[in-house]
Amino acid sequence: MSDVDDIDDLMTPIRPDQLDPGAVIAQSLDNQWVPGRLAKKMIDRGRSLDEVGEQRRKEVRAEYFRSLINASQVVINRAYFYNNDAISCDLTEGDESRTAHQRLLASGALVPFLLNERHPAEEPPAYLDTRRDGFTAWQDTLDTMRSGDRVRCVRMSWDDPENDRANKEHTRTRLFQPFTEKVQGLTAKDTEILAAQVGVAPEDTDRFRRRLGEVVGFSNDLSVRREPVVRNVLYKEFVSTPGTSVAEGRYDRNKPFAAEIKQLLDLIYNVNLADSLDRYPLTPAGSLRRVALQEAREARVTHGFVEDPEQLLTFLRRQAFAAVQDQLTPSAVSALTLPDIWQLRQSTVWKDYVDAFGALTAEPGAFHDSVGRVFDRYVRLNSEILKLATERRQATPKKWRPVVEVVVTLGAAVFTTISGEGMWQVTGALAPLAVSGSVGGSVQLILRNRLEGRQEQRFAREIASVRLASEREWSQFHDLVRRLPGYQETTGAAAGATASTTTQDNDELLEY
Repeated sequence: MSDVDDIDDLMTPIRPDQLDPGAVIAQSLDNQWVPGRLAKKMIDRGRSLDEVGEQRRKEVRAEYFRSLINASQVVINRAYFYNNDAISCDLTEGDESRTAHQRLLASGALVPFLLNERHPAEEPPAYLDTRRDGFTAWQDTLDTMRSGDRVRCVRMSWDDPENDRANKEHTRTRLFQPFTEKVQGLTAKDTEILAAQVGVAPEDTDRFRRRLGEVVGFSNDLSVRREPVVRNVLYKEFVSTPGTSVAEGRYDRNKPFAAEIKQLLDLIYNVNLADSLDRYPLTPAGSLRRVALQEAREARVTHGFVEDPEQLLTFLRRQAFAAVQDQLTPSAVSALTLPDIWQLRQSTVWKDYVDAFGALTAEPGAFHDSVGRVFDRYVRLNSEILKLATERRQATPKKWRPVVEVVVTLGAAVFTTISGEGMWQVTGALAPLAVSGSVGGSVQLILRNRLEGRQEQRFAREIASVRLASEREWSQFHDLVRRLPGYQETTGAAAGATASTTTQDNDELLEY
């Protein structure tokens, strides 16, 4: 595998291409992530991340558990294991929760991403903000792993252990450079659409456009001066309150459009990490979705790739699903425990569910035939989750009316179908963006309660990448969709967005 296979008895080093095909990067575990509505409230009231800690922790915890329920493997920046309380709380308690965490590490369900480090227990650099109690608990967790258990850790490269040149080069070209390019390309987007998608009022669009120009100009100046363009630097200039650390998460309401710029920087940061690993990000409900970036993405080897308009239409056709017998679901998946999640992942029901989804993503062209099996396995999985919650007398059950939602994004257009529980709805939200050349996007499958709560169990994953080669293919697809029975379309700037090399003089990489 590499020249560090036998580095010790704890770690198994892997490359990005050795991650599971179904691996995801959960955006909610980012130590700066907060739901969009909460971020604006924090800015208006001058509150920090710690001051909204309990509310945020519940939402992060729910997303953390959802990712472990709905994906075979979750890749997490190493620092989040000890700096994010929604994860580290299982380690600091030191009981069966820590044991469950160790088993998830040993099974490869949780994979630490290492940037500069070569070992998961390595001491963080002194200049980084580190929660010492969390890091001590992380070290203890690793030290007390069962004999023979190994932790899979992913890194851009494990070659050249003395100088680490390959890792530094891969990290610059696959992480830092694309982040810089995405930030510096913001003003090349249709900024009227972008403004609407991040929640800017129409009368403020010109001011927002000028502010974006300042972000891009500042980034360009950094590049010219051979200084790194990283999120923390941009946060300090455009988002954070002066005199506070970025880690504190206190955002300045006197900085124009701080909340909107934060949304964009966080989106770019997280999709960029996922892209560098050739996997998809898991975007939380209520967060800005990738469609806002108005990009044409290339295919990934890990997911299907759809280029034909008629094949793309199959994702939006009406589906028929069996009636659901269990009509309850836990109101908050975060009320479960990590041992519950580990137990769930050992069940035949969970394995059947993951296998069904894997088969769907391996052959998205067979979507119409295979989505019913995924839905059936999802219903069975919910019964198992409800059983666990009932046994622990946690997560008060609520009414459950599961539906299947399919979201096709193409550039700045979003097409959505919802079916189940006797309902059928197909809609399109189109921004007035001229299509020229190829247009890219994705297909997302969502399994959820018809009247969903923010913290209950739900499934949302991208299942295919899309690229239509020209305006002709786009028009053909649009015409096909408009012929679907009951199709309704809206046109407006706010179409559905809610879900250059940096060279340094020294050889040390910053934290990403």
